[in-house]
Amino acid sequence: MKTSNRAEIRQRIRKQRFELTPEQQRSSAFALLQHFSTDQRVKQAQYLALYLSSDGELNTQPLIDWCWQQGKSVYLPVIHPFTKGHLLFLKYTPHTQLTQNQYGISEPKLDIRSIILPAKLDIICTPLVAFDNTGARLGMGGGFYDRTLSSWYKDYQTNKNAKPYPLGIAHNCQQVDSLPCESWDIPLPEIFTPNKQHVFS
Repeated sequence: MKTSNRAEIRQRIRKQRFELTPEQQRSSAFALLQHFSTDQRVKQAQYLALYLSSDGELNTQPLIDWCWQQGKSVYLPVIHPFTKGHLLFLKYTPHTQLTQNQYGISEPKLDIRSIILPAKLDIICTPLVAFDNTGARLGMGGGFYDRTLSSWYKDYQTNKNAKPYPLGIAHNCQQVDSLPCESWDIPLPEIFTPNKQHVFS
C-alpha cells in the first residue's frame, strides 16, 4: 500500500502487531532467533546493542539471552538526559537495575561507568514500526535512531564495514510496499523478520 501519511502507517501497523496472538509472538521470536544466531556478522560481533520490546514489538529477550550465553556484551539504549532526541548505550546484564523512561520503556539506570560509545559497538539492533522493499525505516517519530546512525550512514557510503552496523528487527506484517521518506531518515542495510533475512545493500 502506497501512502504519504506516516501517521496512518504507524497506526495501522501497530494495530496489526497488537492483534498477533501470544502463540504467534512466541513462534515469531523463535524463528527470528534462528536467523539471528546463524548470521555470520552477528556471530563475529562482540558488542551488540539491543532493546527491550514494547508496544507489540517482536520479543528480543531470546536474542539477548543467546548473546549472554555466547559471552557477548549486550547494551541497551537510554534516552540522553541532557541532549534532546539522542541516545546513550549502557551495558545490560541479568543484574542490571532497570527504570522506566518517559515513554514507559524499560532502560538501565544511568551509570556513566556502563556507557559505550556507539562507534565501539559492532551491531545496533534497531526497532521500527514499518519498512519497505528498499530498506527504508519508519520509527515512532522521535528520530532517536536516525540521529544515532547518521554518522554511520555517512561512513557506510565509502566503507561497507563501518560500525556500528544496524540490523532492523520486525514482524512480517511490518513490511509495506513503499514508505514516504524524509531527508533525515536513515535506511537500513538489513532487516530480520521471522520468515526472512532482508538484505538491501
